[in-house]
Amino acid sequence: MLSQLIGPVTGLLDKFVEDKDQKAALAHEISTMAERHGQELALAQLAVNKEEAKGNWFQSSWRPATAWVCVMGMAINFMISPLLAPWAINVPQVDTATMMPVLMGLLGLGTLRTFERTKGVNK
Repeated sequence: MLSQLIGPVTGLLDKFVEDKDQKAALAHEISTMAERHGQELALAQLAVNKEEAKGNWFQSSWRPATAWVCVMGMAINFMISPLLAPWAINVPQVDTATMMPVLMGLLGLGTLRTFERTKGVNK
């Protein structure tokens, strides 16, 4: 939006500022205003990203905790329940229709992270 205003504003300088050096300085100041604003926004976002990258225990642990829940559900459905069935011990089954998309998403993200590590992209 600022870049669209630069042309008309610099045109107004001709009417109000008579000194050529001052007019050139003001025109340069106006034309670089949008770039400076964009650069300030980028630096502010970098600062936020840097703080978020530090993280905490909860942020770094949610993915492994979710994976363990999925692993436990798979273990109940495919190991514990079949092994206890001959002794007439009924173990409730976990709904894998809900769990599998989460597990597959985690496995996909894990694969991408492994790929990043092999390419040397680290925190």
